[in-house]
Amino acid sequence: MLRHRFQPGRLVAGLFLMLAGVLYAGDAGGLWETPWFVVIPVVSGGLGIAGAVGVVARSVHRRRGEPAPPDGPRADLPR
Repeated sequence: MLRHRFQPGRLVAGLFLMLAGVLYAGDAGGLWETPWFVVIPVVSGGLGIAGAVGVVARSVHRRRGEPAPPDGPRADLPR
């Protein structure tokens, strides 16, 4: 059983941030040359897409009638 609801917006944001890291790692390793300003549209675009995915996912969860996760600590999980 899952302990939390799947949040695809966070997955998309993480993928784009990892892409930015790979771009800079490849530049640092000498595999290719990445201009410094390339990361700005990659991160900005990724966060924008992640926000849109998050809004769509939230609307789908609400439309399907799935209950929202509780705000406080869960009683069935050990601390």
